[in-house]
Amino acid sequence: MIRPVTLFTGQFADLPLEELAPMAAEWGYDGLELACWGDHVDVPRAARSKTYARSRKEILARHGLSVYAISNHLAGQLVCDPNDDARSDAFAPASCKGKPEAKRKWAVKAMKDTARAARNIGVKVVNGFTGSPIWHLLYSFPPVSDAMIENGYERFAKLWKPILDVYDDCGVRFALEVHPTEIAFDIRTARRALDALRHRKAFGFNFDPSHLHWQMVDPVRFLKAFPDRVYHVHVKDAALTLDGESGILSSHLNFGVPGRGWDFRSPGRGGIDFEEIVRALDALGYDGPLSVEWEDAMMDRAFGAAEACAFTKGLQFPASDRVFDEAFGD
Repeated sequence: MIRPVTLFTGQFADLPLEELAPMAAEWGYDGLELACWGDHVDVPRAARSKTYARSRKEILARHGLSVYAISNHLAGQLVCDPNDDARSDAFAPASCKGKPEAKRKWAVKAMKDTARAARNIGVKVVNGFTGSPIWHLLYSFPPVSDAMIENGYERFAKLWKPILDVYDDCGVRFALEVHPTEIAFDIRTARRALDALRHRKAFGFNFDPSHLHWQMVDPVRFLKAFPDRVYHVHVKDAALTLDGESGILSSHLNFGVPGRGWDFRSPGRGGIDFEEIVRALDALGYDGPLSVEWEDAMMDRAFGAAEACAFTKGLQFPASDRVFDEAFGD
């Protein structure tokens, strides 16, 4: 199956959309997955103004580009995150700084407005994060009870159900990028998240194999586990760089620092088997975009984005209309 190849603009949000669009077209992309920060999508404005929402598509169309999804990871994170330290202050307005519940209230409204913005732009998928009230309980010391974990999933469902009601009203689906620090970060926790929401159709997944690979979770097995819940796909690579001194918890070392137990890589330069992923997506019948989320701390991003586009397009092939040995005849 041949799918459009798009570029997620989150790592390029310092560039105005008017500047990034022609660059992406020159690199060979078919479209952009627009981040809801920088000037790429002003969520409140797009939620209330169809004229502004249409302008996002018009900018892309002038360069032969389309848009299939928008993404609001930053606001989504604050919905369930404890929000009790300064790391998330920059994700919300300055008036919310240092105020956990103010950040949460703002985030809930922002995620509802993101559904409305998506509807006005004309896309059916919003990608993002959910945050997690229990990620900090990952290691069970001090001891963590089963009830504490169950309460975390119940809180996730309580906070996200009213948000998803708006997605249903708008005819838009939310795709969680399964990721450490989110309510779902592997196959088992993804199942539990679906259970907490009683499997409502508005909630599915943005499949990003990079976050699974470094945890040593099989990305293809994830696809097979959720054949009807893959609403969007990211193409991003990762490499395990274990050296006997560090583990997959990264030793408090930043991306690109020698000694980390794993790191993100430009697509095709890490350890992920994208051939098997594409074949699994074909078997699932996924016909949405393959969206490059480019992250490689050691590589120039313009070079990497162009290379990643060519790599991703080279993964695809038309479906066969026959069994290969039919030509042998009788």
